[in-house]
Amino acid sequence: MLYHLYELNHAVLHPLREAAGLGKKLFDSKLNPLAYTYPGKLINASCDLFESLTRRYGKPEFGLKETKINGQPVAITEEIAWEKPFCRLVHFKRNEDDMMKAYGKEHHDPRLLIVAPLSGHYATLLRGTVEAFLPEHEVYITEWVDARDVPLYEGNFDLNTYVDYVIEMLQALGPGANVMAICQPGPPVLAAISVMSEDDDPALPATMTFMGSPIDTRKSPTAPNHLAKTRPYSWFENNVIYTVPINYQGAFRRVYPGFLQLTGFITMNTENHVNAHKDYFNHLIEGDCDSVQKHREFYNEYLSVLDLTKEFYLQTISEVFQKHSLAVGEFYHNGRLVKPETVTKVALMTVEGENDDISGIGQTQAAHDLCKNIPQEMQFDYIQPGVGHYGVFNGKRFRTEIQPRLRDFFRSFFDVNKEAALRKEQVEAKDKETKAA
Repeated sequence: MLYHLYELNHAVLHPLREAAGLGKKLFDSKLNPLAYTYPGKLINASCDLFESLTRRYGKPEFGLKETKINGQPVAITEEIAWEKPFCRLVHFKRNEDDMMKAYGKEHHDPRLLIVAPLSGHYATLLRGTVEAFLPEHEVYITEWVDARDVPLYEGNFDLNTYVDYVIEMLQALGPGANVMAICQPGPPVLAAISVMSEDDDPALPATMTFMGSPIDTRKSPTAPNHLAKTRPYSWFENNVIYTVPINYQGAFRRVYPGFLQLTGFITMNTENHVNAHKDYFNHLIEGDCDSVQKHREFYNEYLSVLDLTKEFYLQTISEVFQKHSLAVGEFYHNGRLVKPETVTKVALMTVEGENDDISGIGQTQAAHDLCKNIPQEMQFDYIQPGVGHYGVFNGKRFRTEIQPRLRDFFRSFFDVNKEAALRKEQVEAKDKETKAA
């Protein structure tokens, strides 16, 4: 019922939103003399703020059209490298001719699979992360699909499906890739690599990196961790799960709605968000275009959210935050016990933020305790001073202090000859598929 009320509220506000949009255009026009007066600016700012607070924010675009290598522009195109109903693997393919100009010869870089969090926001939240790696890596990222857009006939998506997806993506990329799990994906990615290691899967990655991940939330518990522990499983099932309305492709699917997640995000820092919008209103009146643009860019991303399937959300609450199944050695994947101690050939790096209020210090480092049979010379840990959760994977300190360490870590386990042979093999296989088609 709540989901339907949310949709009804959006529909009811539509005429007011349209009126606000019209007022915004009218009092923002250079042809309108009133636009230059204080009352005119006040009306314009009020209309803008109302429209921005009540409109629906769709999925953002990455918008990464080029990168620079050795000072030369290199065009970027997005390609779908792998796809299933609930996820697409996006490859930011660098133009080969531009690469030749930049290097003067054939060149191979490490492949990097960034597993974006499935916790409310779209993968585009990691746009800056992707951008930082593009000059020196072949970058792929998981683009999770909004559950309300997936028809019921496509089946369910739970934590086991998530693990299967990660395994399939790594198999599609081939051996020797680097996988980087940011926040939520930590446990399922570690589970996937544990299963692959026990099976001695030839597609094992060269490295795995966990950043601000809830591997063991018993360590330095934060406010979200306390919430998950103090409320019983039944509370989450009865209070945050709703049915997708009939006007979406995923009609009748049971989900944890994005708008509820967004409410939780905002509630955690209500004062900051209120102040940010007050500043935005004042900047509109003052005509501070730079500040206005920065606000819009941030909130266009922040307010864009997606729904999670009921089974995935509830299983994550239970297994990761309440039972700590992976940390205590009781996590099962499709009925099979997951054994992180079987990982011996994949190098491990963990990254944490000193001021992280989502995944506290030690929660990500716990991966080292679980993967106890990885040789010490293949294990690395780094705590970034002065950053919170978001700063672990984005922002100035990420670009200048964290990303260079990750780059060096990937390069330490990179075999350029094997990479060249693999690329040649993949190109030949693709050519055969094309000819056969």
